[in-house]
Formats: sequence, structure tokens, C-alpha cells
Amino acid sequence: MTRARNPLSVEVTVPREDIALVAVEGHLDLDTATEFQHQLANQLHHGRRHFLLDLSAVPFMDSSGMNIVLRVYQEARGVSGSVHVIAPAPAVRRILDLTGVSITVPVSETVDDALALVGTAPQAAPDPRT
Repeated sequence: MTRARNPLSVEVTVPREDIALVAVEGHLDLDTATEFQHQLANQLHHGRRHFLLDLSAVPFMDSSGMNIVLRVYQEARGVSGSVHVIAPAPAVRRILDLTGVSITVPVSETVDDALALVGTAPQAAPDPRT
């Protein structure tokens, strides 16, 4: 008997020009992580610096998903941005906690909480040469 593949749904909204709210639904694993990565790369390409990753509808995430979260975190930091995980399902939260990802990437319970953190996130210091 073969297992049915769990498709991944990724929906992106832009609450502010520099913020991408990325709602993910489904298993985030080796089979589906590429779609998630492409969506995030596209948003970076379009100038988004802050990423709110709503993982409330992700019942399972393996190391492939975690690596993408960490990669977008590094890329966002490179452009003075940020990444916030929103309302991860219990199994996903456990993985984030066990691996220490939740120490590096802030976890919020709601979109509003994450948006408030983006508003207070340290910004890059202005270049004194300009």
C-alpha cells in the first residue's frame, strides 16, 4: 500500500511592503520543502525583509523545513530583516525547541504579536557616509 503524498499549500500576503506573511499548510518535509523555499526566495527577490511564518497548519516538519527557516533567517538578517514563526503546531514547536531554533527565531502566538515584534526589531544603523 502506498501512502498518499501530503501536498503543501503556501499562501503569501503582504501586510506591509517589507513584510511577507507566509501561511503554510501541510507536512513540511523533504518532499514539499522546495515549494516553501521558492515562495520565500520570491518574496526576498521582491524586497521583503521581514517574514512571518504561520506554521499553525503544519502538523509535521522535518530537518528540511527547519533548514529553510534558518536559511531565510540568515538571508533576512543580511538585509536588516527578521523572521518570526507564528503559532506552530505542538509537534513542530517541540522540534523547534529541541533543536534550539526557537531560541534564534522568535515564536509568537498570533500574527498581531509577530507584527508588533517587527515594529520593535532593531534596524540597521544608518551609514554615516551618506
